[in-house]
Amino acid sequence: MKKLLEKHGLSLVQGTALLVTALSLAVLPGCNKAGNNAPTPTPAETELPGAGEDNREPDEAQTPAATVTPEATATPKATQKPKATATPKATATPKPTPTPEPLPANNFVKNATFDETMEKWGFYSESGGEGSVSAEEGKLALKVTNLGTLNYAVQIYSEDIMKIEKDREYRVRYEISCTENRSVEVMLQQNGGSYQCYSWKKVDLTPQTKALDYTFTMDSMTDDNVKFVINCGTQGEAVPEHTIYLDNVAVSVVENTDYAKTPESYEPAIRIDQVGYRIDSQKKAVFCDLVGQKEFTVVNADTEAVVYTGELYGEKYTKNVNEVNSFGDFSAVKEAGRYYVACGDVKSHVFVIGAEVYDALLDDLVRMFYLQRCGCEVEDETFGHAACHTGLAKIYGTEEMIDVNGGWHDAGDYGRYVVPAAKSVADLLYAYDSVKDGTYTDNIGIPESCNGIADVLDEVRYELEWMLKMQAENGGVYHKVSCASFPGYVMPEKEIGPLIVTPVSTTATADFCASMAMAYEYYYQIDPAFAQKCLAAAEKAWAFLEANPNLIFENPAGITTGSYEDGSDKDERYWAAAQMYRATKDAKYLTALEGMSVKNGLDWSNVGDYGNIAILTMEGMDKESAVYKNAYKAVMNQAERFAKTSESNVYGTANSSFHWGSNMTVSNYGVILGLAYELTGEERYYTAAEANLHYLLGTNPVDYCFVSGYGTVSPQNPHHRPSMAVKQAMPGMLAGGVNSNLEDPTAKAKLKDAPLNKRYIDHKESYSTNEITIYWNSPLIYLLSLTMEK
Repeated sequence: MKKLLEKHGLSLVQGTALLVTALSLAVLPGCNKAGNNAPTPTPAETELPGAGEDNREPDEAQTPAATVTPEATATPKATQKPKATATPKATATPKPTPTPEPLPANNFVKNATFDETMEKWGFYSESGGEGSVSAEEGKLALKVTNLGTLNYAVQIYSEDIMKIEKDREYRVRYEISCTENRSVEVMLQQNGGSYQCYSWKKVDLTPQTKALDYTFTMDSMTDDNVKFVINCGTQGEAVPEHTIYLDNVAVSVVENTDYAKTPESYEPAIRIDQVGYRIDSQKKAVFCDLVGQKEFTVVNADTEAVVYTGELYGEKYTKNVNEVNSFGDFSAVKEAGRYYVACGDVKSHVFVIGAEVYDALLDDLVRMFYLQRCGCEVEDETFGHAACHTGLAKIYGTEEMIDVNGGWHDAGDYGRYVVPAAKSVADLLYAYDSVKDGTYTDNIGIPESCNGIADVLDEVRYELEWMLKMQAENGGVYHKVSCASFPGYVMPEKEIGPLIVTPVSTTATADFCASMAMAYEYYYQIDPAFAQKCLAAAEKAWAFLEANPNLIFENPAGITTGSYEDGSDKDERYWAAAQMYRATKDAKYLTALEGMSVKNGLDWSNVGDYGNIAILTMEGMDKESAVYKNAYKAVMNQAERFAKTSESNVYGTANSSFHWGSNMTVSNYGVILGLAYELTGEERYYTAAEANLHYLLGTNPVDYCFVSGYGTVSPQNPHHRPSMAVKQAMPGMLAGGVNSNLEDPTAKAKLKDAPLNKRYIDHKESYSTNEITIYWNSPLIYLLSLTMEK
């Protein structure tokens, strides 16, 4: 991730910081012309006086690898004075000024003229390329200050996604000029995948505006994920700083037909947890647009016998999903079996009721971490791979090389990041701690299985061993290790670029400190020597924190992988102090806590509630202390708010807004509700926690079980490189989920007409809705654990 981002992300930090991180996850490489049968455009160019033309063939293949950076903000078009017109001689008849042909009504490029804004256009640079983009007098102005070392080291592109259909003819038009003579590549190219090029043209630019107008026929298979791109990096020629101007861009079907996307319709349906329900759980179906219906039935899927008949209730219109919803409670059905819910002629997906309904799901959610391992051979029939990223990594800004082998790939890419790793470690260890012995098994199919230790502890240790390598001699912790940019859609051993370790940050150091304190507690009985090593590393990190306030991380120049930037390290320090006090009982950490304000959050960027969990579940903690009371109040205030929201929301979630990585937020809020139930025994908190779980597994407006490989409808095309490489979704991965904000080009194109809370698409290029991350899986595992032990 994210990623999400937040990454990879999703999620992801809230607001602007999340947007920047998330956009950095996108991939927009140069055109891959090798073996793609891309048609050679037929020129029909016109130009203003002084311009020449170029119709040379493509001369070399290009390697895809790139990342989208946030688009520039445009300035309004300046008001221009009309030019003076000379008075014609009496004997001459002036020639009429040609009227420019208007842009087509079916133009795929929505912001074609730059009259008001730069919206829907993006700028990208890498490999030494430098520049900036803005709007100047109604034109896109790309200032190039360094060409870089690749043809796509500087790039501009339209964010509008086009559907280019096989055997159809398309017309491409644009006006372009440059303050220096140079050449660029203008393409219609696949937005991801193999980055196949469907229309390629090398254009020689001069200061005179050239009007390009040509057609091509789509010879390849229909592609609904195509973008207009101009590569402005090096073309093997030295060019001083210059500005490229672009205007009046149009891509259209030659026939006079509007192929605009028709908004999707949502058929009446019944939403249920597609995996199933525990025997004593509340079981509630959501009915969509079944207006006027009065009753429903629960049917045994094996015998077709009706086992329950109930009344619908609560019919109301829900704006953010554009549905008329009603509800049916079938909690009375407690016999184990396979069932579906029916209403009139409409049937739900089949689901299971049983005591062990989530056992296989829990195992696969944990095994996903093994399949994300880096630095070792992974054994799996489909997703196995050779050891990857095993070389030494260079510390950024130095010539020093260090061993940082191991750990988990963070998300759909292959970076490894300390900040989200710490969240994942905390979720998994607290999940293990929240259930009785035996819930987490020792036979899920990892190399350490059957060694007498729960596999979840073996898996977390693999990550902890890597995190230990990320600590510098002075106690600070390097923020991340990755290549300079995201790889193509390949298996991990195929990413062979130089590894770079980025500078120390206090957010990473504090998160590391907390994780190592947890490791001391949970591994002391298993391996005392390892536990002591972790505690010593934690104490060393704490000393660094005391001496170094607020070293906030930003991606260094030239690195475009996920940044996990954070504006403050106060919540990370709060968590570290709480975890150190829990591990050591040393009064200095209690004193530190007493001098801090209580913090909230279970996101990678806001981790205060991990500190609260440490305090509230600590053996021997003084419950009359201000530290305990403040933590208790913080958690219970959130739980009360989340419970009320869950009870009022149609689909039972404790959150009302949906952003990048919303499924992590659903899980996180469910964890707080589950913790509140443990602290108070109040049933409504447990019911709300389970409602959040049911949403993730199918009781949601898009009718998906968001965990790949589970339920009837689950993600088949995640933004996850191993899954894309083998063309099959890895099982046990939680997708990012609904994102109302349309934060990737595919989402913008395909979901713009969808209701806010239905903006999810199972598409490999929709990284803002369909990526996966380790820190989205981990809170779902924690939520499952908290709702197992009622």
